[in-house]
Amino acid sequence: MNDYLEKILHGHPINYEAFLKKLPDKFRRRHRELFATEKVQTNRWIVTVLDETTFAELQNVAEAPVSRVDAAKKGNSHRHGTEVSFVLVYHQGLLSSRPDVAVIENESVNAGFQRARSVLVVENERNFYQYPQMLNFASEALGKRLELANCDLVLGGGNRITRGAILDWLSGYEAVFCAFDYDAGGLQMFSTIAASLGDKATFVQPRDWKPWLAKFCKIPDSTERFTRAVSLAEGLGFAALAEAFRATGKFMEQEMILDE
Repeated sequence: MNDYLEKILHGHPINYEAFLKKLPDKFRRRHRELFATEKVQTNRWIVTVLDETTFAELQNVAEAPVSRVDAAKKGNSHRHGTEVSFVLVYHQGLLSSRPDVAVIENESVNAGFQRARSVLVVENERNFYQYPQMLNFASEALGKRLELANCDLVLGGGNRITRGAILDWLSGYEAVFCAFDYDAGGLQMFSTIAASLGDKATFVQPRDWKPWLAKFCKIPDSTERFTRAVSLAEGLGFAALAEAFRATGKFMEQEMILDE
């Protein structure tokens, strides 16, 4: 949005139709009162501001919020990440099957436990709760023994694990193993983590996909979603997983690991 507004202010042509789609409803409904347009080439218009006061209001709304409260005042608290995140963790120091909580803020972390050298991030709640089975699966997939003595477990579903403060916290581990759904969403999450953590991040997957093909049961929501998964797998160097997608035409949800 800010890119469009900057171009309008400097008299540069923009794709006006795309700009309208990004406008908040209250401004989109009044766009003919706010702007005059002159088409200068295919999909490009020079836009003139007709109402400077309302345009200033639009600039304020489009400005990146400085806090969650500021974002709420601008109509959508989700435009700004939370200043604090809570992460469930299984670790060696636990005395029961109830996980611990790490409180992660931008400038500090209150974990209350000594972290292990490595961490296994598990996407789904059921798999996270069945952490002994997930440790066994990851150990076999990675060819190294993982147990609570050397590996914490973190619940990372819903993309929360890709928040900046949490990624900064994860960077304190020597190795970050990612056990996600085998679909476009899981691969996108891993891609984001790998972009931040580099070689510390490892995607947990079977070394041989053939015995697992029958567990690819989830039909993709769309062709685009399927092709996106194949493209991500290939881009990340997971040729065997891309071939598993093509062979089955489906995705594999993490819960299928518990069916073993």
